[in-house]
Amino acid sequence: MSADWPHDPDGEEGSEGMRKYGHAVIAKKIDEDEDFPLNRDEFVAEYGEDPIRIDYETIVPMKDIFEQVDQEEFVDFPDLHKALGRAMRANGYWFYEGAEKFVKNTKA
Repeated sequence: MSADWPHDPDGEEGSEGMRKYGHAVIAKKIDEDEDFPLNRDEFVAEYGEDPIRIDYETIVPMKDIFEQVDQEEFVDFPDLHKALGRAMRANGYWFYEGAEKFVKNTKA
């Protein structure tokens, strides 16, 4: 793991019976009806130290994922997920096979 976390981001039993990674862990922190438009800096200030599981053995603070996200505000979940996906791929936080094919630039 990247850091010694005081707790597993999935909790004792995992998330809904299974582990959640990256976007799924971040999405659980957002209320789609109330939180959009979502301000990047406010969101990171509130949740930046929270652990995000990248793969089965890597966990990073959420602020590390957002370091390469240039967009300051997101209008909805698809908007946020696209920016996060670009940032995660560009920084090696996307563990899916073939992810490098989807990286067009390093700015999210």
